[in-house]
Amino acid sequence: MKEEELVQWAVEARTNAYAPYSGFAVGAALLAEDGRVFTGCNVENAAFGLTMCAERVAVFKAVSEGVREFEAIAIACGKVPCPPCGACRQVLYEFAPDLLVIMADAEGKEVQKAKLGELLPRGFGPKSLRA
Repeated sequence: MKEEELVQWAVEARTNAYAPYSGFAVGAALLAEDGRVFTGCNVENAAFGLTMCAERVAVFKAVSEGVREFEAIAIACGKVPCPPCGACRQVLYEFAPDLLVIMADAEGKEVQKAKLGELLPRGFGPKSLRA
């Protein structure tokens, strides 16, 4: 799958965001190694701590379907590309420390890319528990 297609999946997922408090809608599209795409959007809650980010929604959907290996994630949000939050970086690192992270604006026109390891250097993952 082309990166541009993955970004468009994220842009589309963003339209389902439930963000009545922040007004900051985010969409994510997670590409599994088997070629399937799992989408997510942020879901806010009046008890703010219960809010779930788009990236984690996508990961949890994939994991609930038995998928554990990922190649890339595209994230669409706001006027400029934004990286995943720290909690999302940690969850992504659990499954794919070398994940390609594609960050796009809300329309998917401005795009930035980074490896997850650049966004979460010296991340803590399953291998850390065996040290």
